[in-house]
Amino acid sequence: MGDYSKALEFYEKALEIREKALPPNHPSLVASYNNVGGVYNAMGEYSKALEFYEKALEIREKALPPNHPSLAASYNNVGGVYNAMGEYSKALEFYEKYLEMTKTALPPNHPDLGTSYNNIGGVYDDMGEYSKALEFYEKALEIREKALHSNHPSLAASYNNVGGVYNAMGEYSKALDFYEKYLEITKTALPSDHPDLGTSYNNIGGVYDDMGDYSKALEFYEKALEIREKALPRNHPDLTTSYNNIGLMYDNMGDYSKALEFYEKALEIREKALPPNHLSLAASYNNIGMAYFAMDNYSEALSFLEKALAIRQKTLPPTHPLIQTTTHNVSYVRTISFFFL
Repeated sequence: MGDYSKALEFYEKALEIREKALPPNHPSLVASYNNVGGVYNAMGEYSKALEFYEKALEIREKALPPNHPSLAASYNNVGGVYNAMGEYSKALEFYEKYLEMTKTALPPNHPDLGTSYNNIGGVYDDMGEYSKALEFYEKALEIREKALHSNHPSLAASYNNVGGVYNAMGEYSKALDFYEKYLEITKTALPSDHPDLGTSYNNIGGVYDDMGDYSKALEFYEKALEIREKALPRNHPDLTTSYNNIGLMYDNMGDYSKALEFYEKALEIREKALPPNHLSLAASYNNIGMAYFAMDNYSEALSFLEKALAIRQKTLPPTHPLIQTTTHNVSYVRTISFFFL
């Protein structure tokens, strides 16, 4: 797998040389900014990735015509980082610029247009607007099934994304159908320790989780964790997802001390890697709070649940189900605390 620290070392050496030797708007300088930004993005260090992607974008906006493909690529890169940081309105702003440029410049079944629809679908997915997400994901899938070969990674990604929306909507059989298509491609096309294979196992585990088959879910979550611990940097957000999911399974099976062990591993990484209002951080606070509540530790439970609620109220629309659920949980723990503390 990618040795990110080594890649970063060489990209930064190249950048240092180019900054000294080239004029400030030279295309090779843009390439270096993008390369450094790309490594930081892969490492989950999104604020640093954004810094370098924006440097590349600034040069391209000055040097290139408004419909140039490289300018579109920069809009897409910046949008991707904003999405990873949980800044969804910013992400949509840049992704929609990318979509308009690709629709103007490319034929209707071009793979880059599929990428654009897919990315916008991803933002709506993260915002909990699942019908809107499905609309864009299906546009992407339609293009990719026509334009790409049967084992192409982008086609696999579309199957995975459509499966995820169906899972979120409670249509589990459809979710498994698309997730299994994704797994089939990743097992065929990728090495056994590739992060995308970890994602595939994780997502199938998620469906079994939602169906209440916790032992089956744990089996797939542990396969995902095994791959991710080998393939990813220690502070990568996907690794925290695995810790969190395994914690949830122990939680659902009533082993709350084991659940806390994994929840705290996830939280430790997320507090280092993510901005303070990221929704994944709220999820960690919520899960730890509910585990403490199950163990009758009401003061700790209330402390963590209030942190989760504060983030969700800042980040999500007021009618989002997570805000309603967390508000209810905080009120309930306060009531219980009043009687038992």
